Amino acid sequence: MSKRLLVTGGAGFIGVNFVHYWLKNNPSDIVVVLDALTYAGNIESLSPVMDDPNFTFVKGDICDTNLVAELLDKHAINTIVHFAAESHVDRSITGPDAFIETNIIGTYSLLKAAKAVWLDAPDKLIEHRFHHVSTDEVYGTLSPTDPAFTEDTAYAPNSPYSASKAASDHLVRAYHHTYGLNVTTSNCSNNYGPYHFPEKLIPLVLTNILQNKPLPIYGDGQQIRDWLYVEDHARGIELVINEGKLGENYNIGGHNEWANIDIVKLICEKVDAAFTKTPTLIDKYPLAQKASVGQSSSLITYVTDRAGHDRRYAIDATKSTNELAYKPKETFESGIDKTIDWYLQNDGWWKALL
Repeated sequence: MSKRLLVTGGAGFIGVNFVHYWLKNNPSDIVVVLDALTYAGNIESLSPVMDDPNFTFVKGDICDTNLVAELLDKHAINTIVHFAAESHVDRSITGPDAFIETNIIGTYSLLKAAKAVWLDAPDKLIEHRFHHVSTDEVYGTLSPTDPAFTEDTAYAPNSPYSASKAASDHLVRAYHHTYGLNVTTSNCSNNYGPYHFPEKLIPLVLTNILQNKPLPIYGDGQQIRDWLYVEDHARGIELVINEGKLGENYNIGGHNEWANIDIVKLICEKVDAAFTKTPTLIDKYPLAQKASVGQSSSLITYVTDRAGHDRRYAIDATKSTNELAYKPKETFESGIDKTIDWYLQNDGWWKALL
């Protein structure tokens, strides 16, 4: 059966990469993006697919249940891929209200609309799937010696962001078990790659080097994260949508545990090497004096640690590997090379956001 997808948050970082990936690999499918275009949603990121006849963009809020129901009915949607979320932990600490509204109420709104259109109208009952994209942060934190998170790890969210995502996960599960809605959920590790909003660690470091600005490191910089190249994530979601068992959760990880400080130092080395290899880059980025002389790491600045900062996340993706044959294609080194190249070549995209 061909798919007709409603992708929420499809102008955000992970969502837009998923849209590009899906249209490239499933050219006969219909993709409708619903995005409110808040600060992290960028319509320019979708410009490469705007002329695709199978693509439609709708500006709107997932909390608008009537709008969602209209889109499901109008476009005969049979698959929802739910990315839309407030996701920056720092923002959730200083202003949690938006996280509760979007991540919890917004997910409930989508579920309510899906139930109304897909289940409550017997004459229109169709084969369907609601795929919910979540995070490894719902599992809490790990010590350096703890085993990685599995799908059976108890939820223990520590930030307003992760708590709101945990709540949305539980709502999705409840709609499956109570109402019979066909759902799957994936919990991913930290993503990186093209179109990443510059407030997050990797694009922040990259763009700050190019502007000769400090590279802020929380605490001692030894916080460990598992990093997943965003296209590997898109591929994993595709596998879950096509082959995942209904009602199940699947962890999607990159098998790339790195301390934050080591990531920052690696990016410094690679950007410095790029300027050495291509000296004319300094003409494009005249502020990047440190990179041009191979000293980007001198911009590293340690700052007060984030409140309640989780020490380590790590994903065990064995279930996805065994059941779906999931395996990331990119190592962190190869993925970060692609990411750096993209930012160097697309300065118009990220400068507009700054």
